[in-house]
Amino acid sequence: MGITARSFGVGVALHAVDVAAPVHLVGMTTHETMTRAQLGAWGEQLAVDHLTGLGLAILGRNWRCRYGELDVIACDKAGRTVVFVEVKTRSGDGYGGLAQAVNGAKVRRLRRLAGLWLAGQDERWAVIRIDVIAVRTGRRPVPELTHLQGIG
Repeated sequence: MGITARSFGVGVALHAVDVAAPVHLVGMTTHETMTRAQLGAWGEQLAVDHLTGLGLAILGRNWRCRYGELDVIACDKAGRTVVFVEVKTRSGDGYGGLAQAVNGAKVRRLRRLAGLWLAGQDERWAVIRIDVIAVRTGRRPVPELTHLQGIG
């Protein structure tokens, strides 16, 4: 039997996976003239490309409800795993790193949103995971991508 929205909401532990090393995306460069929204959308597309390169299928992007938004929802059908991905794109160090961007309150909010998304689905998943993908631009000609798996 898979994990349902109800069991997820009452404290089913997420499966933690080792942190992956930074990935450098060859051939992609940033443009200093991008707006904040454009930079975020660009970083999200890089994250989606990374996830599909890992063999995950994208179930949704920018899923919204009154409590917030899930950036990317992906799945590994073979492993019956659904992955909720928070994407953070930064062009500098002004807002801190991942520890500041995805703190305990943010993880709790992501878990709540994931539970709400799951409640509207017919499919049951064996594993539910929350990941963060950080896209860092500006220091190098190519963006740096760091994928943290199983953060919550």
